[in-house]
Amino acid sequence: MTAGTALAATKTTAEHELAALQREHGRPLFALLLRLCDGDRQRAEDLVQETLVRAWQHPEALRTDAFDSARPWLLTVGRRLAIDARRARQARPPEVGDAVLENAQICGDHAERAAAALDVREAVKTLTPEHREVLVLVYFQGASVAEAAEALGIPAGTVKSRAYYALRALRRVLPGYAPDLG
Repeated sequence: MTAGTALAATKTTAEHELAALQREHGRPLFALLLRLCDGDRQRAEDLVQETLVRAWQHPEALRTDAFDSARPWLLTVGRRLAIDARRARQARPPEVGDAVLENAQICGDHAERAAAALDVREAVKTLTPEHREVLVLVYFQGASVAEAAEALGIPAGTVKSRAYYALRALRRVLPGYAPDLG
C-alpha cells in the first residue's frame, strides 16, 4: 500500500466515523442547540455542524476510555459554542434588516442645518423692520399673536398680516425652503 492510498483510507475512515457520530448523536445535539438558540433552526444547524467539526479536529477526545459514549462530550462542546455565539451577538450591535432601513427617518446633516440657518438669517435681514420684529417674536421666540401684539403695541390682526406677508417675502427669497416656511 502506498502513502497516498494509506492517507485516502485514513480519510475515508475518519469520514465514516464522523458520519456515524452524526447519525447516532445528531438529533439529541440538534434538539439541545435548538432550545439554546431560542428555536432558530438555522443557527442550531450551524452549531451542530461546528460541533462536528470540533469532533473531527479532536478525534482523540472521542476515543478515550474515560466515557462510554461521545454524546456528553458533543453536548458540552455544542452548549459552549451556543453560549459563545449568544455572547458574541450580545457584544455587537443588533443587525438591521432592510425593512427597518426603508422606514428609517432621514435626518439632515448638521452642516446642512447650519447652512440653512445662515440662509434664513440672511433672508430675514432683507425684510422690513416691522415684518422682521413680528417674525422674531412669533416664530423665533415663540410668542403668541396676542403676546406679540401687546409687546409691539399693535392690534393682533396687524401681527397676523405682517407675519403672513413676511413669510411670503421669505418664500420668494428662499424658494428651496418654501415647504419649511408654510
